[in-house]
Amino acid sequence: MRKNLLLIVALSSAGLSANSQSADSSNFYFQKGSELQAARKFREAEKSFIKADEFQPNQANVLKGLAASYLSQNRYSEAKAQLIKADVAAPENQEVIFQLAELSLSLRQWADAVKYSQKLQQLKSVKAVSFIIAKSFYEQDNFGEALKYCEKAFKEDPTRADVPYIAGRCFIEMSNYKRAAGCFEQALAIDSSRANWMYEAGLTYYAVPDDKKAIYWFERAGAKGHPRSNDYLENLGNAHMNAGNFDKGLEFYKEVLVKKPGDQELIYNIADAYYRNGKYKEAIEYWDQVLTIDKTNARPLYMIGMAYQKAGETSKGTQLCDRAIAMDPSLKSLKTEKKM
Repeated sequence: MRKNLLLIVALSSAGLSANSQSADSSNFYFQKGSELQAARKFREAEKSFIKADEFQPNQANVLKGLAASYLSQNRYSEAKAQLIKADVAAPENQEVIFQLAELSLSLRQWADAVKYSQKLQQLKSVKAVSFIIAKSFYEQDNFGEALKYCEKAFKEDPTRADVPYIAGRCFIEMSNYKRAAGCFEQALAIDSSRANWMYEAGLTYYAVPDDKKAIYWFERAGAKGHPRSNDYLENLGNAHMNAGNFDKGLEFYKEVLVKKPGDQELIYNIADAYYRNGKYKEAIEYWDQVLTIDKTNARPLYMIGMAYQKAGETSKGTQLCDRAIAMDPSLKSLKTEKKM
């Protein structure tokens, strides 16, 4: 019996000694990894942290160090995997949970972003995570929850322009264009460098509709460097047309036509711009171009007839309108209208 007791004591001592050695080795490699990380030798730091974890697995500080080395190498999924282990090892470590929330947002893992952010809020953390939740709910098409957290996020940080911008995007999705436009203006008052936001503000005012404000934001977007794409130019042209600025509208339409020759809708719009501006000869020329492309299209023929009538050639215009109606009876309802 005495021998057995001595054996047990000896084995216990050996176990304690081995654990102590493992802890010492783990700490040695952890310190080495931390020094290498500070020296920006991220790959070497990674190797040291892995060694530390081999000697003493699942220690939160080691896992955090390994995650940091992965993050420094832009290996975000691997970093998140280590932080998840760290969260298990130290369930209330707010720094780990915050990093998981941010990483989940970056990786577009919206449900996880919400989960970790709300976990922080349950822990009464002072870290501002309402924007992460708002953005994640928006990306999951849950616009009501997104707006609720936008309000909280704005209280947490009223200088963050992304907050009213996301609120504006939510209102767009719910077809509330006036509220959306207000949110975009609020975002741009905070950050006036975003040309793409200015363009979105223009599109939103165009949908309201408020063409004067649409023109204002389209032009500001262009001045800030937004690409003069075909869509940009056509939208700006449309807004000017709706606002009665026919010459300006034509200017933008024709700029697009250089890059889109033969575009029937665009040529039709140019003809319509001339028609609305009282330039009937030019309108007829452009509607003729549409007919050249598609002789079965009765609509431009009808409008040519209307243009002739406006120009004083009533008989000729009436005949052309009647021919167009014979081709497409649905045009009959337009016969008494001044224009389409």
